[in-house]
Amino acid sequence: NPTFNVCLTFPYREAEIRNTILAQVLDQAARARLSNLALVKPDKAKAVENYLIQMARFGQLAGKVSEQGLIEILEKVSQQTEKKTTVKFNRRKVLDSDEEDDY
Repeated sequence: NPTFNVCLTFPYREAEIRNTILAQVLDQAARARLSNLALVKPDKAKAVENYLIQMARFGQLAGKVSEQGLIEILEKVSQQTEKKTTVKFNRRKVLDSDEEDDY
């Protein structure tokens, strides 16, 4: 079944295209750093890859991105995806006979 075969090869093909684009826009040191990041934080690495691919498609990259350039992009992506931790105190009112006025 040709449709089934296309469905199986599509994710592989997409990964191949992503790797080709990243190989064109990153120098060797930056590519190594991104690979290391992907091992530790795959979601953050994916966000950086998407950012780089988008910049490449719109022609916003002048030459290959160095390791220092990748670090700057990582910081930018980290600021955008930074999770804000909030603590909400849900105070319960305790019935205290001293505070009650409606006997």
